[in-house]
Amino acid sequence: MIFLCWSPPSRQEQKACVDNAGVFNYDSKYKGATAKHAWKIKQDRELSENGFLVNHARVLVGSGVETFEKGKRALQNWRHFSLNWAFVDPKTPIQRGVKFCVCSKAIFPWLLMPLEVVYVDESRSAVASFSFGSGTLQGHLLAGEERFSITMDEKNDVWYEILSFSKPANFLSLIGYPYVLLKQKHFACDSTLAMQKHLSAK
Repeated sequence: MIFLCWSPPSRQEQKACVDNAGVFNYDSKYKGATAKHAWKIKQDRELSENGFLVNHARVLVGSGVETFEKGKRALQNWRHFSLNWAFVDPKTPIQRGVKFCVCSKAIFPWLLMPLEVVYVDESRSAVASFSFGSGTLQGHLLAGEERFSITMDEKNDVWYEILSFSKPANFLSLIGYPYVLLKQKHFACDSTLAMQKHLSAK
């Protein structure tokens, strides 16, 4: 089951995708795994032995409390998906259990990829952070989980981070996996640029 659309998907089409998507398409024992530090995920032998590849990007986007708070609001409003070839409905609430679609332009059609928010985490300790992780549902090209986070460290530097693990979920993504991996790298680059542009704007 794959969800396709020949033009940018409307909210009704996104809702239909979510309504027809199944349950999580990856093992429940990995649910919430992206809440761990990136180095732990990268060193997890079980993930790699089960065919998952880890994708990680962490970029400095500014400094100070104001930048952190602006970055947090940006994630909550899906600014990191404000791309001309990929988007999420910005009205989608970031709450555990909420299902949503990532709409991505492929070579010809648009792909609608269903996910569900697995966790939302916010910390106000020595390191301030806001993050959320989403797991793939049946109907998604990939099987796995992805986390987006904004963090302010002890030096008041603010970092935007993307962490995911995934593997092909069906035959189409298996034969096109090199292209899928390229799109993941492309997304990490474009999403980072979108966040940097948004946070630097006055």
